[in-house]
Amino acid sequence: MTPQTSTEAVHLTERTPVVTGTEMLASLVPPPQFDAATFDSYRADERYPSQEAAKQLLQRFAGGVAPVRRGSLFRRAPKETPMKPGVYLDGGFGVGKTHLLAAVYHAFPARRKYFGSFIEYTALVGAVGYKNTVDLLRGSDLLCIDEFELDDPGDTMVMTRLLGELVASGTRLAATSNTPPNALGEGRFAAQDFLREIHAMSQSFETLRIDGVDYRQRAIDGTARVADDAQYAAAIEAAAAKGRASDDAFPALIQHLAQVHPSRYIRLIDGLDLVGLRDVRVLTDQSEALRFVAFVDRVYDAQLPIVATGVSLDEVFADEMLGGGYRKKYLRAVSRLNALTHSVAP
Repeated sequence: MTPQTSTEAVHLTERTPVVTGTEMLASLVPPPQFDAATFDSYRADERYPSQEAAKQLLQRFAGGVAPVRRGSLFRRAPKETPMKPGVYLDGGFGVGKTHLLAAVYHAFPARRKYFGSFIEYTALVGAVGYKNTVDLLRGSDLLCIDEFELDDPGDTMVMTRLLGELVASGTRLAATSNTPPNALGEGRFAAQDFLREIHAMSQSFETLRIDGVDYRQRAIDGTARVADDAQYAAAIEAAAAKGRASDDAFPALIQHLAQVHPSRYIRLIDGLDLVGLRDVRVLTDQSEALRFVAFVDRVYDAQLPIVATGVSLDEVFADEMLGGGYRKKYLRAVSRLNALTHSVAP
């Protein structure tokens, strides 16, 4: 049964946004929830010393004031090793890597600086071409890359080449990547994979490991919230009355995402206060699943609550996908979906 929803709800399947290269460049700033992210507002977990260590090193990288070791009356303070032009943060989901990356962005004393996800930079290349992307970014002081992806060799090599040209022109780099929690050894291997894939630039990066517990799961039960038809209709109506909500059948949205370039997903959700998904089903097609991951990333960046019926969104990816090469992406998406469904008032 399809729940009756407010006529004021919009349908994402009826939106066909267009984004220019100039608009894409202008959007390369931290997500709204990190507008005010600072090193001071980052709360390192005392149980995981690597968090405080990463914070201090990044403060130094950004040109901020970090604690320094002082010498005694008869001993000189040790000289600090010069910082490399790039830093790479490797760690599990929800340990504060994006917060720290945004803090670097805000603290870095420069006017020309950019912050975006890996997919946003590759989308820029796809939209305006490689040469034009280099021209647009050349001369920038800082490039922050959230969630550096290593699972697409083509995209990885394009980014390697791009970053190599930018570093040569004086740009400094900060990047993050996710490691699944409780994955034995994968934290160490993720850093090694990163350096191997960007072999031409590996000497330019300082790698930092950040341990911890996914903060998104600390206050929830680890599963996504599923609404019944009445709860779904009420949530859509309440959000539409205060602002704007979307209401789409999940299978129809999945089909529509195939017709919209991932770089435009951010425009797909413009002006919304809540995303409604009816009749969620398990995704078994890899391409559909990866497009949905990209969509979830944009919804999460915008901090839009999700109300959904059907299959629980923490079970939306087939088991064989969670054991495959894109496991990190799917686990990150599940973590975010759990948090977003719990953002809706019961």
